[in-house]
Order: sequence, then structure tokens, then C-alpha cells
Amino acid sequence: MDPGARARRWRWDAMTAVCDVSEPWEHGTVMRATRYPDYYDYNVVWVEGNPAMSADQLIAAADAGLNGLEHRRLDFERADAAEAVRANLESAGFQATRLSWMLHTEPLPADAGIETDDVDYDTVRELRVAWHHEEFPPEIDPSNYLDDAREVAMKRAVQVIAARDGGDLVGYAQIERIGATAEVDQVYVLPGHRGGGLGAALTHAAIEAAADAEDLWIVADDEGRPKELYHRLGFRPAWTSVEFLRLPGA
Repeated sequence: MDPGARARRWRWDAMTAVCDVSEPWEHGTVMRATRYPDYYDYNVVWVEGNPAMSADQLIAAADAGLNGLEHRRLDFERADAAEAVRANLESAGFQATRLSWMLHTEPLPADAGIETDDVDYDTVRELRVAWHHEEFPPEIDPSNYLDDAREVAMKRAVQVIAARDGGDLVGYAQIERIGATAEVDQVYVLPGHRGGGLGAALTHAAIEAAADAEDLWIVADDEGRPKELYHRLGFRPAWTSVEFLRLPGA
């Protein structure tokens, strides 16, 4: 199986491991995790191929498929199909994110000597809250999402690696596994501590911790800078998808 197909399979396996609703629609599948309504990654309208639909038609499909939820989410497996409707969906209040699914295939360079250590999942709760406030508007309470994410992570042999500055936690990386496949699921460093190599050190430590995985993935914003860091650490792009999210109240 080529890397792109393996990346899509990993995303699909991650969804089906959590979602209890899987309903086909004309151009893909509606996936829902009724136990985790605030976990947007698992309550999506999955769009396969090129549906040749207008933005209004896609929004109607999201409204039907995600009826009863406060958000709307459309995930395109083909970036070119997503780009054809991107401007109109953004005008309708959707945030677009191009994602580069990267597979670790190259040798890991030497680390920079920055100390990291394994910690319990809940040790970095305050850092998770800080990340949530950077990603989402302040009026969205992170509690439900973080509780849901914790429950899901605990089913996936989650491992958390942290970095400290003078005893204070300033960053973490998280690894999750399904079978023999793993993903560096999160890498976060507090804003005041960025630029000094902590993100690279945490990612490096996570790669080493998951060295036994048959496939090791990391997902980067295809239009952002972290992709360059991940490339230096041995990851290579395998697949590009696009997510459209309309937040509650948008």
C-alpha cells in the first residue's frame, strides 16, 4: 500500500475506533461519536473524491449529517476538490485547514541535548488549556473537549513527554497508538518559550519513544512552518487533506 493510502487508512481507523455512527451519503460518509459531541475530529461529514457540489450544497449536507450538533465539519480527502469551494465556504463562516499527513521515513538526526521526561497525562492539563485558548475563541469552554480527548487518548496507549524550564512545565508532546501504528498527536510549547528548540526536542523524543511503530505519523498545517521542522526530523508528506470547521456560534 502506498504512503498516501496508508495515511488515509490511519485516519479512517482512528475515526472508526471512536465513532459509533457511520452512515453513507452520496459522496462519502457521515461519522459521529455520540459520546463526544464536542470532539470535532470525530463528528464530521467525510467527502470522498470530487463531489462537484456547490458550497451551499455541501453546507446542506453538513446540516443534515450533523443535525443536533453545534458545529459543522466537512473533511475532504482530496485537496483539489476542497480548494474549488474553499473561498465560498470561508465566506460562510468555515475555517479551512490544509493538513499534510507526514510519515517518518528518514533517519533521525542527533538531538540538541534538551532534557525531556515522561509524565502522566493529567500533568500537562494547564498546557492543554493554553493550547485550546490559542486554537479556539475564548468563549468556547475547553472543559468538555479536554475531558473527551482524555477518554479517547486513554484507549490508545497514550504517552506524554514534557519539557520544563526551572521546574515549570512549558511544553509537551503526545503519542497515541492503534495496533502497530502510532501518531505524534500533539506538540505544544508555551508562546514565551518558542524559538529555542523545545518543539524540536519534544518531537525528537516522541519519535524515539515510538521507534517500534510500523508506521509513525505526524500531521502538520500544510500552510504553516512546523512542516519544515518535521521534515528535518525525518518526516515526509504522504497525503494532503482539507478540513472545514464552522465553530459554534459562527
